[in-house]
Amino acid sequence: MSEDRKVKSAVIRAGASVLWENPPAHYSAFSKMLVRPENANTNKLDFRISSYQPMGYVEPHTHKIQEQIYHIQEGEGVMEIDGERHVVRAQDTVHIPPGIEHAIYNSGLVDLVFYVITSPPEDE
Repeated sequence: MSEDRKVKSAVIRAGASVLWENPPAHYSAFSKMLVRPENANTNKLDFRISSYQPMGYVEPHTHKIQEQIYHIQEGEGVMEIDGERHVVRAQDTVHIPPGIEHAIYNSGLVDLVFYVITSPPEDE
């Protein structure tokens, strides 16, 4: 069977088996990299859960080719999109196309917990 026709294996990962990381330019903010090219058979997706402590945030930034979906699970915060601030709460979903400056801040009193899906995984 040629390389491009091989069946890729599925991955089941216990969330507790993945350690929290503090990505660059994230402050009081931690993520579990649940599905990435390094730990799953994907080259198209980055799927993570993030937890920002009160006052935690990621600096405003822009992706060249990546698009992202944020889905808020717990807490509340502020999503900044091209300089405009919007309150986000549990069950809110935000889509960020490539080229849009954005940031997220935990402005609440408890941890802000959300999922992020990014495609492609790298912005190159």
